[in-house]
Amino acid sequence: MSSRTGQWLRRLEAVGILVASFALAAFVVSHRPWVEQALIQLGPFAMPLAVIVFAVVASAPFSVTDALAIMNGVLFGPVWGSVINAIGLVLAAIIGYLIALRTSAAFDVKENVERLPAWARHFKIGSPMFLIAVRIIPGLGGTIATQTAAALRVPIIRQVYTMCAIAIPICTVLAIFGNAASTYADDMYQRHVAGPVQRTMEKHHIHFGRRPHPHPSLAPGETKPPVTP
Repeated sequence: MSSRTGQWLRRLEAVGILVASFALAAFVVSHRPWVEQALIQLGPFAMPLAVIVFAVVASAPFSVTDALAIMNGVLFGPVWGSVINAIGLVLAAIIGYLIALRTSAAFDVKENVERLPAWARHFKIGSPMFLIAVRIIPGLGGTIATQTAAALRVPIIRQVYTMCAIAIPICTVLAIFGNAASTYADDMYQRHVAGPVQRTMEKHHIHFGRRPHPHPSLAPGETKPPVTP
């Protein structure tokens, strides 16, 4: 096999991995209600699976984990939701780096770095501050940082802590927000929907599943018990 053919095969492999990773992330995010219901039904296995799902989605190129970070806060509360997000991000940083090692053949570091804002290019390419600064950029920032780290073969620990330095605080805030928003929505539902409906049903003696027992002193056709003088 010629070197040119081998290079093209490596590029095709890189593109294939990128497409497959993005497709998996898009599937999980777009089927969030189904994923949420599946996690609820798993009981004690829900947390480990939530970590795995979050790690897979977060490690995919161009993925957005905001919805999953919020969902974990809703499902597991602000503390455990944040813990799940943090563990998932550490795993995602490792997985993303390993994937990027295989896809770096299709990534032109120089070309992509030249597209970055001037303030991001101020730092040495591949340095911790460069990787942190690039990750601040919405959208492609995280993917560019990971691909750059892999292309330059920076230590994997640098990839992990530079990614977590940005992503963990953001996902923690999202988990807290998700839990607070869910609690507020439940409170509003009980106050303005479930409560009034229940009071209306009780007022009009509406009961589902069984009929109320008539008062023992009611005569046929009477709706109220007789008044005892």
